[in-house]
Amino acid sequence: MIAYNKIIRKMVVGFGDLFNDIDLIRYNPDGTEAQRQKVPLAYASKERYVMRLQNDPNLDTKVQMTLPRMSFEMNGLTYDASRKQITNIKNFAPSQSADTILSQYNPVPYDFDFSLFIYVRNIEDGTQIIEHILPYFTPDYTIKLNLIPEMGITKEIPIHLKDTKYEVTYEGPRENETRTIIWTLNFTVKGFVYGSISEPKIIKRSITNIYDSTLSDSDLVEFEVASGGLGDYQEGEFVYQGYTLDGATAVAKVISWNSTTLKLQVGSLTGNFVITKPIYGRQTGAAYTIQAHQILPEHLVKIVVTPDPLSANANSNYLYTTAITEYPYADREAISFDSNNMSVDDLDLTMDQDD
Repeated sequence: MIAYNKIIRKMVVGFGDLFNDIDLIRYNPDGTEAQRQKVPLAYASKERYVMRLQNDPNLDTKVQMTLPRMSFEMNGLTYDASRKQITNIKNFAPSQSADTILSQYNPVPYDFDFSLFIYVRNIEDGTQIIEHILPYFTPDYTIKLNLIPEMGITKEIPIHLKDTKYEVTYEGPRENETRTIIWTLNFTVKGFVYGSISEPKIIKRSITNIYDSTLSDSDLVEFEVASGGLGDYQEGEFVYQGYTLDGATAVAKVISWNSTTLKLQVGSLTGNFVITKPIYGRQTGAAYTIQAHQILPEHLVKIVVTPDPLSANANSNYLYTTAITEYPYADREAISFDSNNMSVDDLDLTMDQDD
């Protein structure tokens, strides 16, 4: 199971990569190119760079070498309810094992706040860098990130430019012309946070049993009787409670008797059998006292669904093989038939998944 997806790290890297290839060009008076340099980019707060510039004892010379420069940082993240998805829906992907599958719940939407800082020594450098950035945000720009490669999830992430501002800071004596111009651009990245990836086993067979939930004459009742009784009941004989069969308060027909587990199954019940009283067999004369009982509703249908072929996995194209066994009446043999090569759309049943 993969618990850490590095989503926030990918958001930070994806955002920073947008501004990692900006060139600054300085021109001669005749308009020809005099100098070209790549503007360095780092993940750092504005305060760190401002302090570094302010504390430099040789500011005049150092700034010439250090600037221009850019930095960015993530300021925080907030939940975005407007983009909420149904969180209990899972996404699936094939795993390396044929018996398992990768699964992951839908992501949770979050807005990531970022700030980009541009440090320059003159206004011309700052406006040139700004013009490299602003035309792409209207005010959104979308990037594509491979967020969960194990699940094959690639998302298009909108980046929204909220505002742009700049400040000019003069340092040193009044006659000193050294200054630092700082542009600040604030962004919101419309991202997501994903949970862990699980690897459950693939269900290769589904079994559905349908029973008649209403109590009827065809339902079976299983009696658990106390030890120390007499004889053995016989399948097909009538059993009763009372002094005689004619004056019995309850009558039933024996379906099965297990002398080891002391369980008696009967059907075709009339009257009410009472716990702690003996139940007699008409032909065998067997007699045991009832301790407990359980109603066994009539088994109507059994449906077994398996993929075709059995080696199919989540990434395969496969059909279904459906075997249906019907039990229309308790005293008749079961009717069975197979439905081969049945597609998913052909099967409209609610199934309890046993395997």
